[in-house]
Amino acid sequence: MAGPEPENPPESPPPALPPAVLVLDRPPETRAEVELLCARLGELVRHSAPGPITVDMGAAQRPVLAMVETLARLRLTARRLGREMRLRNTGGELAAVLARAGLDEVLTAPATLRLEPVGEPEEGEQPLGVQERVEPGDAPG
Repeated sequence: MAGPEPENPPESPPPALPPAVLVLDRPPETRAEVELLCARLGELVRHSAPGPITVDMGAAQRPVLAMVETLARLRLTARRLGREMRLRNTGGELAAVLARAGLDEVLTAPATLRLEPVGEPEEGEQPLGVQERVEPGDAPG
């Protein structure tokens, strides 16, 4: 008669992945630096938990056009990777420049993909996506 079977210890869950946080310490000076930041963002996404990407503006508070372009490119990269992007520690001057450029809501609001028409069709109108055509032999309407 054999003894009791040894118990298998429960497997521990895999370690939780960290959230994706990209820290910008200064505005990039060249397009190559912007491309490197976008590549770094891609790496962060591959090795982070699902959810939004946080871009910490930290010391990069100078409201220069290069920073606005960088944030727009990072946002586009995040969307291509299926993630939202949020800004953290955005200073007053930079926030004002983003607002003047019309990018404050784009860069801070969640990305939404609208598959449904917004609003209601007016009375007597067909909902969007429905096309009318006249078939020969149809009675006039």
